[in-house]
Amino acid sequence: MGTLVGPVLSAFTTSKDRPLFRSPTASLPSSKPHLTTSRKTHHHEINTSRFGNFLHLKPESKPGCLDSDLPWFNTSDRPCFDVIIIGTGPGGLRLAEQVSQYGIKVKHEEFESTIQCDDGSELKASLIIDASGFSSSFVEYDKPRNYGYQIAHGIFAEVDSHPFDLDKMVLMDWRDSHLGNEPYLRVNNSKLATFLYAMPFDSNLIFLEETSLVSRPVLSYSEIKRRMEARLRHLGIRVRKVIEDEKCLIPMGGPLPRIPQNVMAIGGISGVVHPSTGYMVARTMALAPLVAEAIAECLGSTRMIRGRPLYHKVWNGLWPIERRLSREFCCFGMETLLKLDLVGTRNFFEAFFDLDPYYWHGFLSSRLSLHELASFSLSLFGHASNSSRLDIMSKCPVPLVRMLGNLALQVI
Repeated sequence: MGTLVGPVLSAFTTSKDRPLFRSPTASLPSSKPHLTTSRKTHHHEINTSRFGNFLHLKPESKPGCLDSDLPWFNTSDRPCFDVIIIGTGPGGLRLAEQVSQYGIKVKHEEFESTIQCDDGSELKASLIIDASGFSSSFVEYDKPRNYGYQIAHGIFAEVDSHPFDLDKMVLMDWRDSHLGNEPYLRVNNSKLATFLYAMPFDSNLIFLEETSLVSRPVLSYSEIKRRMEARLRHLGIRVRKVIEDEKCLIPMGGPLPRIPQNVMAIGGISGVVHPSTGYMVARTMALAPLVAEAIAECLGSTRMIRGRPLYHKVWNGLWPIERRLSREFCCFGMETLLKLDLVGTRNFFEAFFDLDPYYWHGFLSSRLSLHELASFSLSLFGHASNSSRLDIMSKCPVPLVRMLGNLALQVI
């Protein structure tokens, strides 16, 4: 295959898997499009903190590039490809791995797209796939990208002690008792709340993260760190060493790209981020084989389907009508969360986690069908308190009408 790749409301026991993927495809050296992408950065720190304060700790080493066994590619060796994938994040590598397994060989004639690199060279392909992240300018939209934003600051740290059960992780702790002596932070948190995520490894090693689930405009990063500092001080957690830190900003919701269009997308820029949770990586891994299969049906067939029929097939492989309708429902969920204050958010998630685990597991992992999402919404409303129902009904009619309108447009 000619493929190119370029640069406390609930606590329960769970685990995190971080799969690694390797690809035999090529990687561009200096010849790359101009792109600006946002990504998580990691630092290493070793200094001991003052009690309840870890923000002064200095990095021991600077962030480095990930090791990769992808061979360097000379753009003069082969100017034409079947598929070019821009971006070597998890989505791009996973899709490249899947596509390359089909061994497709295609002649390149009039149905091609072209990438112009910053060194002046040009690369052509039957299909160009953008996996370079949210800041890409290659993928086109018909509507304004009115994202909500999730922002978080996390540390994987060595501490003197912590109060958490070693057999459980805390998914969301919405308590604000730690802000009793912080009136400014408490007032802001009552409007735009943040929660603590905690995953202990042993009595002295723990991952802690303060998160704003969704806001528009985005909550400031300095505000997140101040709230986390106040929370750890209140919990009596003294950080001895920060092994790694995580800085996270995730655009959520907004419109889908124009479907179809000449440039295909995968990952964040394609709209697969869960609009209500910010989850994306596992879903991208699951969708990549479906997109690869759609590509193979066109470029690997004796008909050699290219041009607009190819774009239509691949885009609709990623976003069939039911998946689009399900996403509209999840966007409504995000818009609902944007309307709720701290008390409303607590009440909402109290009802959410009181549901049959099948529903809330399925919602968080994007596994519910459209019919199941409808049952989920009715069950959630039934489990909600009277005050929560009133809160949702009074604050969310506009998002509801917008969702119904978008659903009608998708069906038409």
